[in-house]
Amino acid sequence: MGNRMKWISLLLISLVLLLAACSGGGNSNTSPNTSEKNLNTEVATDDGSGIKPVTFSFYGNYDWLTTSPWGDNEATKWIQENRKVTVEPIQSGGAAGEKLNTMIVGGDLPDVIFTDRGSSVERLVQAGQLVALDDYYDKYPNFKKYVKESTLNLLRSDDGKIYQIPNWYTSGQFGNGGWMVNKDIYNELGRPTLETFDDLYQYLRLVQEKYPDVVPLEVGEKGAGLEIMYGGFKENSTSKFISLMGYPEGDKLSSILDDPAYEEMVLYINKLYRERLMTQDALQQTQDAVKEKVNTNRVAVMVESNITTYGAEGHRALTANNPDSGYEIIWPIHKAGLDKTQVFVSGFETLGWNVSVITKKAKDPEAIFAYFDWITGPEGQKVLFFGPKGLYWDEEDADGAPIPNEKYKTTPANERTETMRKFEDFNWAGNTTFIDTAKMSLEALLSANQKSWETVAQSTVTWKTALDITEFVNTDPLPDTEIGIIAQNVGDIYTLAYAQMVQAKSDEEVLSALETAKKNTQKAGLDKLLEFRTEKWQENVKKINVTK
Repeated sequence: MGNRMKWISLLLISLVLLLAACSGGGNSNTSPNTSEKNLNTEVATDDGSGIKPVTFSFYGNYDWLTTSPWGDNEATKWIQENRKVTVEPIQSGGAAGEKLNTMIVGGDLPDVIFTDRGSSVERLVQAGQLVALDDYYDKYPNFKKYVKESTLNLLRSDDGKIYQIPNWYTSGQFGNGGWMVNKDIYNELGRPTLETFDDLYQYLRLVQEKYPDVVPLEVGEKGAGLEIMYGGFKENSTSKFISLMGYPEGDKLSSILDDPAYEEMVLYINKLYRERLMTQDALQQTQDAVKEKVNTNRVAVMVESNITTYGAEGHRALTANNPDSGYEIIWPIHKAGLDKTQVFVSGFETLGWNVSVITKKAKDPEAIFAYFDWITGPEGQKVLFFGPKGLYWDEEDADGAPIPNEKYKTTPANERTETMRKFEDFNWAGNTTFIDTAKMSLEALLSANQKSWETVAQSTVTWKTALDITEFVNTDPLPDTEIGIIAQNVGDIYTLAYAQMVQAKSDEEVLSALETAKKNTQKAGLDKLLEFRTEKWQENVKKINVTK
């Protein structure tokens, strides 16, 4: 029902945007006439940073996102005072789609929208509501330096222009998914080998016997960790193929439901479920419920797409009472016989996570872009990740990474992490490669008990077990097209069948549900959907290869 309502909402957005475009809503696609009074900027000055004073409105298009007041923490206060930039947040109120609809209908779009790539952006492009950023990318230095050309090409809309500013893009490898174990329980049980799915099964049974009040295997919010097991049953694969409903066979995508590795995965998951070796409300549980179990020492093993966040928080909670407790990251569990160096948990895209777009309501879009370009550069990244100079660092190393000062070393890890997370919430043009390199340099200067659990987990396991899946971006059809409707129907069929397979009472029921899902998805047009996605995938491959 939720997906169907989302689809209806997207149709409404399309209609509203069409009406806005027809009525001439918005400004021209060029920078404002300099003779007009710029209501969004103060008097322009050159402070050497490449940006000028500007005030702009910002809307985070997510139900869960609440943007804190600007200037309420050390980082944004420093930016306001030293770079003369002020951001005016507009809150979604827990109903992002409806709020955006209201702003569109009222002709009152924000200056910047922070959102997912895909249909929400392309509709605004088609309605002529966004500013093309190509000239700004050429003019300002930081995105040009840090974003690969192939990444920028993948951000281009059908008209050949770039309207999007990427967030947490990368030129290297990164990932946060994986497996961890409870150190207390693992040590008490003699630290048995935990490499294969057979090893895991035996270990979970032992936990169940010895620790009846502990969840043997925790799988995250709404079972987010379950499908990432797929990568453990097949080399060079990730759960991205499940979301595509297809896995690569040569230069085309074949139905994921026909993949023997997928069948093995659902049979294994169901076995754990039937024997109560994993969370019994896996497909319904909330993030808060998961965190409560992790943070109160009631989880023996966990697999999750964002294990570094759960692990870091849980580790801090447990070590607060006992420094020897906590969680330990482990190499991904996999099928016996596979090359463990070719087993991947996460998939990463060089485009990163989401994007910001500048609407034609902005009085000075260039000034806004210049600020985002500053964010993604060395100074912006340091301020919005580690905090301004003088807080946790006073000097830099030869590569520009901050050197931790005494306050960084002596501030309790929980307090320091919480403070820095407040800064990161405003890092809307995250430069993954710069931050990861800086974090590694900083961590190298700390003693073992001062190092971040998250950073250690990333550098030793989760980055190494993430597969580059950039070539599969932008393969989702627009919802209100024929293929988009097929994708919605196929997704609905799969969601129901997957729940039936996870919770089935026998292997036979699992296989029956799988066969039914194969037939129903074929009737719904899965072949057409996979043809569409194959075409988009191969287009991406060409774009990537031409700029290598």
